[in-house]
Amino acid sequence: MKHFEKTLESETIFDGRIIHVTHDKVELENGSTALREVVEHPGGVCVAALTDEDELLFVRQFRYPYKEVLTELPAGKLEKGQTPLENGKRELLEETGAIGREYMTLGKVYPSPGYCGEIIHLYFCKVDHFEQQNPDEDEFLDFLRIPVDKAVEMVLNGELPDAKTQIAVMKVALLLRQLRAAE
Repeated sequence: MKHFEKTLESETIFDGRIIHVTHDKVELENGSTALREVVEHPGGVCVAALTDEDELLFVRQFRYPYKEVLTELPAGKLEKGQTPLENGKRELLEETGAIGREYMTLGKVYPSPGYCGEIIHLYFCKVDHFEQQNPDEDEFLDFLRIPVDKAVEMVLNGELPDAKTQIAVMKVALLLRQLRAAE
């Protein structure tokens, strides 16, 4: 069976600087109708950058929606006119001062597909060298390095609740295991 929902009506509820919220009426595959609330977001990027010492680069920052400080991999929203990879390189440099090499995609994540259209692009790279950290003017963060094995332990212990960070850390750990087994 082909699954679908056809948009019949769409009303803008909120049009903000970053998000856009609509209230939609849709036709379901059985012909009945339903209402959907949708948060449109420009998308994001997250970079798992690995040092020669097998450490991942992280930032700690206050996250207003949760009213707490979170430890996360460098990340940010996509800016128009740049590819996700270009955005990732920019965010990594701004937040950690790192310049990466040998970038590879780790795929994409749909953080909350029930109501939000955000797509987060995940990348892995090796750290080539460091330059000046240059966070956005409204960004206050601490930069830290965590060994990959410790980061996996932190994911499993619930110390890294951010979804994009959890996924990227676990993908990097599995990727490194596969690469080392092939050597």
